[in-house]
This record gives sequence, structure tokens and C-alpha cells, in this order.
Amino acid sequence: MERTFSIIKPDAVANGLTGKIVARLQEEGFRIVALKMVHLTLAEAEGFYAVHRERPFFASLTKFMTEGPIVPMILEREDAISRLRDVMGATNPANATVGTIRKMYAESIERNVIHGSDAPETAKFEMSYFFNAFEVM
Repeated sequence: MERTFSIIKPDAVANGLTGKIVARLQEEGFRIVALKMVHLTLAEAEGFYAVHRERPFFASLTKFMTEGPIVPMILEREDAISRLRDVMGATNPANATVGTIRKMYAESIERNVIHGSDAPETAKFEMSYFFNAFEVM
């Protein structure tokens, strides 16, 4: 079994999509081992996305991620990282495959409803950024 990290982003939470996205992930065989709702400060968003600090979209991304509550979660299943990326779809919903979460719900490349770790090292950092050992089942 492998664990990965995901965030239901502020646009999806605001549009009432949290339940639909969680249900879809469970239908795809993911087991939720940690989940909560938080509202990031700008400093917290900047810390989480520090790897992108030099990218031109950093300021708009961190501002977006502080617009409202998010739902970070740790998911588990075989091949969790690659499978979550398949289920989410391409970052740009215009390029996402039909039936993926982003194709169904995302508005744009930035307001794309869900985040998922892209590698085991990234997942480890992201999980520990939001959850301590007492919060993981």
C-alpha cells in the first residue's frame, strides 16, 4: 500500500464539491487515513508552495489558496500517487481526460479544484506539513 496527499482546493469547497470529490476518490479505491478542513494564512500557503517561489504564478496561487477553507487529506491504496494523478486529470482542465475530477469540476489551470502529490518525497513533505502522527489513522 502506498500513501499520497491531496487537497480539495478553495474553489471546490466554495462550490459544494467536497463530498462529490471524496466520494469519487473512495469509489476509485482510496482509503482516507486523515482528513480535515483548514483555512490557510498567506504564510502557510507560501510555506507549502515554497518549491514554486520563483515561478510567475506563485503569488496568485498562494492568494487563491487562502481565499477560503481547503480540505487536506492523506489517501492510501496501491499505486496511490500515480492513480490519484490519473483520477485528478491534467492540471489544465482543458487538457484533462473526460471523466477526471478536473475535467468535470475545474474552471481553469489555477482554479482546478484538487491537488495531488507528484512523487513519494513530495507526498512525505506534504503529509507532514498538514498532519501530525496523532491525526493519521
